[in-house]
Amino acid sequence: MPALIEIERLTKRFGAFMAVDDVSFSVDRGEVVGFLGPNGAGKSTTMKMLAGFVTPTAGTARICGQDVVDAPVAAKRSLGYLPEGAPTYPEMTVTAFLTFCARIRGFRGIEAAERVEDAMELTELEGVQLQPIETLSKGFKRRVGLAQALLHDPPVLVLDEPTDGLDPNQKHEVRELIRRMAPQKAILISTHILEEVEAVCTRAIIIARGTVLADGTPASLTPPGQTLEQVFRTMTMPQDAA
Repeated sequence: MPALIEIERLTKRFGAFMAVDDVSFSVDRGEVVGFLGPNGAGKSTTMKMLAGFVTPTAGTARICGQDVVDAPVAAKRSLGYLPEGAPTYPEMTVTAFLTFCARIRGFRGIEAAERVEDAMELTELEGVQLQPIETLSKGFKRRVGLAQALLHDPPVLVLDEPTDGLDPNQKHEVRELIRRMAPQKAILISTHILEEVEAVCTRAIIIARGTVLADGTPASLTPPGQTLEQVFRTMTMPQDAA
């Protein structure tokens, strides 16, 4: 049975700049993969190509067997995507925005209302559901973005810095949510927080300068006497500083 996320030789150039260089990996159901790298490593660009927001220069990305370029609508039906910055309509209330997202996803009536209610409960947004999004803190805005990604209960989640802007308690809650969902989904998390990888990820991929440098369990990537942070820093050190 094919993996829920399949990336094969994915490449993206912006003019002369190689943002992503021949990246390949897959994510099976039940895996939570931490996608690690310094700023500018190619994490977000890879995720945007997987989500269909950026067209690859070369290579292939598939979600539940559907090619994101050749069958974009079918691929996106199985995807929950939390992008960097999580854009919303700031003048909308939380409930109105999530209801709009539910309708875009094809839900109507009672089913749409139930989807919105469940997503708000999962992300603990009930207390701010009638507030305009522009009045919310950065942490609550991030949770609104996460709620829209979970709304249709997709088998694949692609989360770009899901705990960015959250306080310690909120980070803990989101990590617990990811753990609960993990057995039924393939989850790819971009992060630079190594503590997050050790807390929730079954596997880690380290990328730098657009190239995958390592792929394995957090334990397998950490030699005796070293921390994951030390390994990460050594692998991602700029070449002219090595």
